[in-house]
Amino acid sequence: MKNVAIYTDGACRGNPGPGGWGVVLRYENCEKTLRGGEMQTTNNRMELTAVIEGLRALKEPCKVTITSDSTYVLNGVTKWMENWKKKGWKTNGNKPVRNVDLWKQLDNAVGEHQVYWQWVRGHSGHRDNELADQLANEATDEILRGEIEKR
Repeated sequence: MKNVAIYTDGACRGNPGPGGWGVVLRYENCEKTLRGGEMQTTNNRMELTAVIEGLRALKEPCKVTITSDSTYVLNGVTKWMENWKKKGWKTNGNKPVRNVDLWKQLDNAVGEHQVYWQWVRGHSGHRDNELADQLANEATDEILRGEIEKR
């Protein structure tokens, strides 16, 4: 199995508002970047979308280390999601899980790989997290200018 590193970030101007996501994928000496966004979204949705799109970019099952500055994503996937699924995608307070559409997509995407999760403090100078942040903000700018590109 290939060892792949994925660095993700999401951005939103408003919250809700226009937002973007960015991904940096690394395998051996190769680097691939992805970005995209939506006109009306939230920061949490963009953080989730970044991870989903990073995993979707992989062409075969891999050992993946995902590095994110989103405690929402990391806690959701490592601490909360198992119970949400057992309760029919309800929280401990018996309320529907927010962003359930994306959590389900992430659950499916993770299932195809051996995934390890790593948190990094945002805006702390971590090279690949900063690049993912830059990509997310560039995508947000493209959304605002009406330059939506498929990437």
